[in-house]
Amino acid sequence: MQKLVVAVSGGVDSAVLLDKLVASGEYDLIVAHVDHGIRPDSGEDARLVEKLATSHNLPFELTRLSLGAAASELQAREARYGFLRQVAKANQATVATAHHKDDLYESIAINLIRGTGWRGLAVLDSPDLIRPLLDMSKADIIDYAKTHQLQWREDSTNTDTKFLRNKLRPLMSRLDSMDRQGLEYLHEKQLAIKKQIEAEVQQILSSDIEVSSRYFMTMVDESVADELLRKICLDQAPSGTTRIQRQALRIAIKTLPAGKKHRITGDLWCLVTKDRFTIQSL
Repeated sequence: MQKLVVAVSGGVDSAVLLDKLVASGEYDLIVAHVDHGIRPDSGEDARLVEKLATSHNLPFELTRLSLGAAASELQAREARYGFLRQVAKANQATVATAHHKDDLYESIAINLIRGTGWRGLAVLDSPDLIRPLLDMSKADIIDYAKTHQLQWREDSTNTDTKFLRNKLRPLMSRLDSMDRQGLEYLHEKQLAIKKQIEAEVQQILSSDIEVSSRYFMTMVDESVADELLRKICLDQAPSGTTRIQRQALRIAIKTLPAGKKHRITGDLWCLVTKDRFTIQSL
């Protein structure tokens, strides 16, 4: 039986996810909740999620953070996924999140607004996560929750327009069926391209090419270098790296004096010798 760490925030999406996974009877479940410490009432969310876990006789994992009201979406996300992956690793499990179709549309729109590379359309496709609700819309989820009389809490920050996602949500609701189908088509197409690129990257890394050569990494095409460095970093840090971080990394590989090191992100570092570089967690 597959073991899943179910990310449950206490909102309607994750309440539906948990209910559907329990009802399927196909998984060994662990309920995980992150109290980010952003809202004064966040403790109520944690108590509700613990109650839901107890009602299903499921183990409950909780972490309490103190990010504060000024925390960004990125800070909250990195802290949340760091904890979820930690719990999953300790239990040899896979993380399940409650992302749905509307999240897919919003994520693509946000990436396009911010300026994105080709991966901006290949969203919600992390290899160590599963998203069982991606075939459901928000309306479908609410209908399910009401039909099954589920309990959930509304996050007050969901209406705070300082967050780009919340600002976009009313606009995204105006998309007609053709617009939504178009986004889904582009998403599927980019996922297929992503799969091809990642296969080629793996082929290079498994070949006799000295990818750890400083000369090779500075002379190879920039887009190829970015994909190779992305994969190398991902193998060391599942939370991944940004394109800007990898650009800085490539410059460090090219210019850093032998014996020096460059911090990529978190505890992920690049160490260089005269001819080679190594990426590892320190």
